[in-house]
Amino acid sequence: MKIIPINTQKELKIKNIAGFFKKIVNSYGTGAKIDCPKQYLGKEVYVVILEDGTS
Repeated sequence: MKIIPINTQKELKIKNIAGFFKKIVNSYGTGAKIDCPKQYLGKEVYVVILEDGTS
């Protein structure tokens, strides 16, 4: 599996957001997955990784 580099920044500003949701990453075989509503199939998405203890 390709390792994706993580851009470490403390702030993210995005305009014109249609919505967002928070999910827990679950194990899936030898990887991981995030469940999301099927209405977002085929859409470009962002996964934001939070530091431990932040919400």
